[in-house]
Amino acid sequence: MYEYDTPGHSGSSCKAYPQVCPSPTCPEPLNPASNDTLPLINSVIDTLASVSIDTVLHLGGDEVNPTCWNNSVAIQAWMQQHNMTSTDQIYEYFVSETNAMALQKKLSPMRWEEVWKHFRTELDPSTIVHAWLSNEAMNDAANNGYRTVFSVSGSDYYLDYLDITWDETYNVNILETVTNSSAIPYILGAETCMWGETVDAGTFLQTIWPRAAAAAERWWSNNFATSTSQSWDVINRFAQFRCLLLERGIPAASPGNPTAGSMGPAWTVGSCGGGYKDLC
Repeated sequence: MYEYDTPGHSGSSCKAYPQVCPSPTCPEPLNPASNDTLPLINSVIDTLASVSIDTVLHLGGDEVNPTCWNNSVAIQAWMQQHNMTSTDQIYEYFVSETNAMALQKKLSPMRWEEVWKHFRTELDPSTIVHAWLSNEAMNDAANNGYRTVFSVSGSDYYLDYLDITWDETYNVNILETVTNSSAIPYILGAETCMWGETVDAGTFLQTIWPRAAAAAERWWSNNFATSTSQSWDVINRFAQFRCLLLERGIPAASPGNPTAGSMGPAWTVGSCGGGYKDLC
């Protein structure tokens, strides 16, 4: 699924379309006062809809800092013209307009949890809530009949935290705080997140893999994966999976170290074959 984050995290738009940003020195959130902003967003959504095979489009909506809106004379004048008294109303404007663009193309908009906290049940029922700050947002959305996905950063699902090991991710039970069984069908699953602050093109894959596989196993077999990460069947299976990644040319790091290093004594079991036995 594609993610096109608006109105924050969109400063790169200024490189080609400076008019859609508040100013060259204060590039985001996007500029609501420009007549080019919404048409640009719509054209991007059009393009993504034309190449996506998914029925969901992630439209972000997180970490919107209104400082640039407050500091722009043009945006303050635009707010007065539209009878807006707070930048929260600009945020609402962007979310409503961009959600409508996705819905018009029969795409379910997916939004980070800040959007849920702001709008809650005012959102179209097809909206998917992406929880990243708290389990509570996931539970609240599901209890209200909204589909939701778990990526809570403080629960070992953010892989850019390089000290998070595969077994910590494996042992996360995101349903642990769910008290309403009727909400469970609305919890679609989980997603590990890798952000660009700690990787580049040379380290991206080996920082994700094989750690992301720990979450994948728990979710593809959640009703059956009752063993902890310390059981030997899990350890052997995980080591073998890492070997398969290497054999297929995917530079997966040692499970004992997210980016490099040896596996340590616990990873001397098993055999990779194909020349990788010494690594596993």
